[in-house]
Amino acid sequence: MNDQIKVGIIGVSADRGWATVAHIPAIKSLPQFKLTAISNRHSDQAIAAGKAYDVLHTYHSTDELVNSDDVDVVVVTVKVPQHKTVVEAAINAGKNIYCEWPLGNGLIEAEELAQKAKEKGIYGVVGLQSRAVPAINFIKDLIKDGYVGEVLSTTLVGSGIYYGAFIDQSTAYAMDAKNGAGMIYSTFGNSIDALCYCLGEFQELNATATTRRKTTTVVETGEEIPMTVFDQIAVTGILESGAVATAHFRGGMFKGTNFFWEINGTKGDLVITADGGHPGVFELTIKGGQDEALAVIPVPDKYFKVNMEPKQGPAYNIAENYARLASDLSEDTYLSATFEDAVIRHRMINAIEVAAATGQKQTYLK
Repeated sequence: MNDQIKVGIIGVSADRGWATVAHIPAIKSLPQFKLTAISNRHSDQAIAAGKAYDVLHTYHSTDELVNSDDVDVVVVTVKVPQHKTVVEAAINAGKNIYCEWPLGNGLIEAEELAQKAKEKGIYGVVGLQSRAVPAINFIKDLIKDGYVGEVLSTTLVGSGIYYGAFIDQSTAYAMDAKNGAGMIYSTFGNSIDALCYCLGEFQELNATATTRRKTTTVVETGEEIPMTVFDQIAVTGILESGAVATAHFRGGMFKGTNFFWEINGTKGDLVITADGGHPGVFELTIKGGQDEALAVIPVPDKYFKVNMEPKQGPAYNIAENYARLASDLSEDTYLSATFEDAVIRHRMINAIEVAAATGQKQTYLK
């Protein structure tokens, strides 16, 4: 591989979308990468985006991009129902892959994609970018280094951000459960992944998941559309360490609590808060206390690996994720959330859905 890793992004528009908000600024901030190609199924949009972001190669088909000699890593930022087709094309082309979370539309697709990538020797990573957030890694180290002692319990409460009374047109597709992009994957999925990354997986869990709002309103048009995804998710269980864990996510945004995560131990406590229910998007404030009252604990500078300002928000956290990918590809480290990690999270979400439907305790680790 050349000194710079050549990146091609599938699903780029000139003026909107996750690729525009997060991926492109992240890539352009890192000397390890060069954005060489983008694609959009509408050729005029691909050309416009290429001009806007100074990208040499613009394509209007997935096959053209994944088979380009000017692409080392294929980045998948299309909507979830298209993930399987696009990821398979990249696997068949022999390209390493960064796929936005979730990996597939449901557990079966995720397992199939992970197996195909493994068989082809493809290094596949997934956008569970909360793991790359400096504050999350600081929390993980505080726990490992015994700041709270033995973890006794943890409580997580968050907002779904979307999945409330109103929705943007671009996200309206996620209100249909068949599309595999509901709150259980997005805000809840990324947040519970951060919890498990820091504290370990659930040994067993119970769950309640339901849809309290049956409709939501599209902001741009005023149209009322059905909502079939869960907007209330509550999980209780025992972590592998023996700690008791509870999590409750609610659709929408609130005047009260939008993100609150408490970790209680034999020697101390940690409380983490934010203005929204996604630790990979909103800045986290960490407070801790042992024998004394809670006080803010700043994240040490060493946890910020990327030279980019501001050192918070979606683009910065995605940049930290790309820095991990660069290390994995060039130094054979294991820092990124891989397709195998994605399958574990898909299995957990499937277990939550089964527990909620049957009322029976579930396990998901093999």
